[in-house]
Amino acid sequence: MKLCLLHSKPILLTLLPRQVFTVCLLYEINKGKASPWHPYFLHLPRSYSILAAFGELETQALQVDYAIWAAQKAVTKAKYEWEQAFTLMKELKLKPPLLTFRAWIWATGTISSRTLHIPWDEAGSLCPVGDLFNYAAPTEDPDSFENVENWQNEHAKDDLDIHHSQRLTDGGYEEDVAAYCFYAKKNYNVGEQVLLSYGTYTNLELLEYYGFLLEDNPNEKVFIPLDLDMYSLSCWPKESLYIHQNGRPSFALMCALRLWATPLQQRKSIGHLAYSGCPISKGNEIYVMKWIGKKCDALLKEMPTSVEEDKSLVHLMDKMEEYENLGEWVKKASAVFGGEFGDNNILKAAYGVEGDDELTSLVRTKMLIDRWKLAVQWRLMYKTVVARCISYCTDIVNSLSTQ
Repeated sequence: MKLCLLHSKPILLTLLPRQVFTVCLLYEINKGKASPWHPYFLHLPRSYSILAAFGELETQALQVDYAIWAAQKAVTKAKYEWEQAFTLMKELKLKPPLLTFRAWIWATGTISSRTLHIPWDEAGSLCPVGDLFNYAAPTEDPDSFENVENWQNEHAKDDLDIHHSQRLTDGGYEEDVAAYCFYAKKNYNVGEQVLLSYGTYTNLELLEYYGFLLEDNPNEKVFIPLDLDMYSLSCWPKESLYIHQNGRPSFALMCALRLWATPLQQRKSIGHLAYSGCPISKGNEIYVMKWIGKKCDALLKEMPTSVEEDKSLVHLMDKMEEYENLGEWVKKASAVFGGEFGDNNILKAAYGVEGDDELTSLVRTKMLIDRWKLAVQWRLMYKTVVARCISYCTDIVNSLSTQ
């Protein structure tokens, strides 16, 4: 592979390490059984549901502006990087199917969702077997380390290094043993699945990089639209102004809104209270909580579908295999949900590629519906958090009003 790439050095200099890695992966796939990695490739997923794979139907199904923008940005970026690398792939004489954008998305999804960090290449490295661990979201619960420390203290004679229990990550490349090492942060029972933390991600980030969601993600962040002057009053980045999974506004969001709700002539004298996270007054706190509650309520009412409708749609998707064919399922869904199924959008998106045989169309349909379901699940989780925030704010207002 290196010899082949030497002839294309000018092109290589314009590509990012991740793009070079993607080309290398497709080049190895192009070798077929002649590649030493062929047995590994056979066990890789046939498709990924990362945001870059989203079509217009799935993208619009997200319903929330910043999520739609994230999907559109991911697709645009992937197309740009594919076009940049296309000349190199042609020079390497890749088979026509491997030159397509669809193949590029598959290779991109493989690298995005399966690579491990290594110190000498920012693109990362594929690690057979090491990439089989499913994800466990990191938490701030100190008890998650307790069992490991006890076990290590009791078995010190086994020459286990106590520093493993203090690790901030679940694994990493260690130069002294020239190997990628993984560490369990708790005791696992026989037959129990060993999980790995890839890092801290929101559900939208998990969808973008890995193609899945967590129903109960402790690191979820939900953003609601704010006025420009609210952003200008905050000394924290916009990414800090969010709502937690449990419905509580973030520290930075509360600080910014408390200061915004303070009369202009008083902001300088009591701004230190807002920035320190302290309530400014009972009246100010009630005003802020009512504002957040009304904002969230208006946001839910503006959505094309409700929480209950989304729950019913996800349930219907789960039951899809019970129907004899896709057309029957779409007819049922159209009768119940209407708009989202208008003019047979699902069937058009699934069967809109000319030249596909029936089996290929069925596979494409399954992939599309899997991505669409993820979009509906994401927006349902978003609305659920927004609804929790309304309840939280209402409880705070009621509590303060009775004091």
